[in-house]
Amino acid sequence: MLKLSMLRTFIRENASSFVSMLLLVAVPLVVSSTAAVFLYQYQDLLRDLSWPQMLLYFVVISVTMSLALTPTTFVALVSGFYLGWPGFAGVVVSYGIASLIGYTLARLIDHGKMMNFLNRFEKTKYLMQELRDQSWSLIFLTRISPVLPFALMNFVLSLLQVDKVRFFIASMVGMLPRTLFFYWVGTQASDVIKLLQDPGSNKGSQLLMISLIIISIGGLYFVFDQALKKALRKATAKN
Repeated sequence: MLKLSMLRTFIRENASSFVSMLLLVAVPLVVSSTAAVFLYQYQDLLRDLSWPQMLLYFVVISVTMSLALTPTTFVALVSGFYLGWPGFAGVVVSYGIASLIGYTLARLIDHGKMMNFLNRFEKTKYLMQELRDQSWSLIFLTRISPVLPFALMNFVLSLLQVDKVRFFIASMVGMLPRTLFFYWVGTQASDVIKLLQDPGSNKGSQLLMISLIIISIGGLYFVFDQALKKALRKATAKN
């Protein structure tokens, strides 16, 4: 375990990263509530978009999701409601682009400081290496969960320095199950405000969300457990 002095040093050296992560959790809640009020006042704003307008919409949501201004669930619901199925592929690609933007911003904020600190400790260094080796599973399992904040996971996974191309592809694939579900819910709604207030109240949707959470938690536990065991074996063998 890190000694108290080391923990203080860790927090001090990575203060900007911790503040950024805190904002990535808090900001989406505030902005999505504001956006819901705006949509209530201008409910026809996104109806009947032309293809150029739709492309602009995808660019905008890519940026807002990467900056944690709009939660991914909010985007899927609203997009399904206004765009219908013709807009589904664009939303999925927007998730991937938002992931890359968030990844890049996090690297610029952190400058590798957190990983450099953790690499001072041999066992932690090996653990980080093992997690990078299993990054496809790690990214997929964090994305499939409906409760892990999208923008925060962008930040955390970028600190792990996972491969950018793998990050892009695994993010889109991992987001597909819940995106498909919430997008479908959006297409079935008749009122955008009621949709945002209660997107999944039936038993089927609740069961799906619980299933995705269980898969995510169970999978992440397995990945971390395997990575930790391999890291400890490497550290023991070296010593």
